[in-house]
Amino acid sequence: MTYFLGIDLGTSAVKCILVDDQGKVKASHSEEYPLLQPEPGWAEQHPEDWWKGTVASVVALLAKASVAGDEVAGIGLSGQMHGSVFLDSELQVVRPALLWCDQRTAAECDFIEQAVGGQAELGRLTGNKALTGFTAPKVIWLRNHEPEHYRQTQHLLLPKDYVRLQLTGALGMDVADASGTLLLDVAERKWSEDVVNRLDIPMEWLPPLFESNEVAGYLLAEIAQLTGLKTGTPVVAGGGDQACGAVGVGVVREGIASVALGTSGVVFVHDDSYQMDPACRLHSFCHGVPGKWHRMGVMLAAGGSFQWWKNHFAFEELQQAEAEGRDVYEFLTALAESAPLGSEGLLFMPYLTGERTPHPDPKARGGFIGLNLRHGKAHLTRAVLEGITFGLRDSMELIKASGIEIKELRVSGGGARSLFWRQMIADIFGYPVITVNSTDGPAYGAAVMAASGVLQQEISDLCERWIETVERVDPNPQRQAQYEKYYEVYQTLYPTLKNTMHQLNDLVSS
Repeated sequence: MTYFLGIDLGTSAVKCILVDDQGKVKASHSEEYPLLQPEPGWAEQHPEDWWKGTVASVVALLAKASVAGDEVAGIGLSGQMHGSVFLDSELQVVRPALLWCDQRTAAECDFIEQAVGGQAELGRLTGNKALTGFTAPKVIWLRNHEPEHYRQTQHLLLPKDYVRLQLTGALGMDVADASGTLLLDVAERKWSEDVVNRLDIPMEWLPPLFESNEVAGYLLAEIAQLTGLKTGTPVVAGGGDQACGAVGVGVVREGIASVALGTSGVVFVHDDSYQMDPACRLHSFCHGVPGKWHRMGVMLAAGGSFQWWKNHFAFEELQQAEAEGRDVYEFLTALAESAPLGSEGLLFMPYLTGERTPHPDPKARGGFIGLNLRHGKAHLTRAVLEGITFGLRDSMELIKASGIEIKELRVSGGGARSLFWRQMIADIFGYPVITVNSTDGPAYGAAVMAASGVLQQEISDLCERWIETVERVDPNPQRQAQYEKYYEVYQTLYPTLKNTMHQLNDLVSS
């Protein structure tokens, strides 16, 4: 049997899976690493921690699966997007990487738009607006605030590309992940010389570009000895976690959208041709499918909001889950289900770390609206889930307005395990919600990309053969009508409270 290794470098852990040449997952293993927050709103990680976690995960995975290294025919990588890895001339890390959820670069975003000639011009050149999570603002921040580190820098990589560098010794980046740097001409799938020159960023810092299934290097002998893999194993370029996650659930043709329920939440739709939102509220990126594109909306704290609620207010549920050896989220979703639809007039705003789509606002803040003495933990728990889902629907509304016809939603991520939440998504979005047999998300997509590159088969063909529908949940018309009324109210909250959010944020930061 031949296997393909998918490596997904997440924000909290690296996950590695082995997929056989029939698309079946043999085994998986994860290794966690820390997130650094040296200042409020900052988020950093040491690239060395990613690498150590990857090596440990690969070694453990091969042992768990009882698979020899020479049975692994190819390696694909997925990873958290936008993070900036600054390397010197010796390919050594200059400073900890600034991550996708880091919010320190609001001033740099303003500078970028001015330097390029305005938001419309930036959108024309890159398909996107300047957002604090993107990579280019981090480069400008380094130049403004850490000039010594800026002078040392000679190369710029994204997180999973640093891991590929360690595996192969080769610099590179795929066009899907590069789309989130704000330095790529997304329409032409090449670096934007106009943007790079106007921002005065050295072009030589930027690595060679690949399609996601192209071989970008081969495993070094010393890394083969370290991991148990075979010297010379092909390593494909891979993609950002959202492109890989979409491949992993089969969103490789028009008419299918996906909702990824991770720490962040993403609504993703495939495009056969390059399209962009003129207002740049949606991201327009290259897809992991060669020659294709996608649009997506991003909520910064989707599962992150539910995790926050669990960490601070679910003490009894945590104890019960530990005592029974079960997932605490099972108890929380059951609690939410016990409250009525609409949580008796209670709404939750899920802007706990600012927001991206459709409100690109690092000062956006969360809150409960409508509290009264009748509300208990069940109401608040349900309101959190409903608020997250309303916020994700905001992205779907933008996708629908662009003229794309959606026939089904494929849901993935930790939240997709809950039938209750999947039904809520179907009722709020108004589309059938599908789950598929591949549940390893971006790691599975990375393995598909590896198989495509090694076997010389189209990604879409592999997805058609390997990915199957497991369960379908249809909207309930009565609940859908009720949720429509609550969603109309939800849409008024951000514009009504924006100034208040900003005032409170400024009081804290002053």
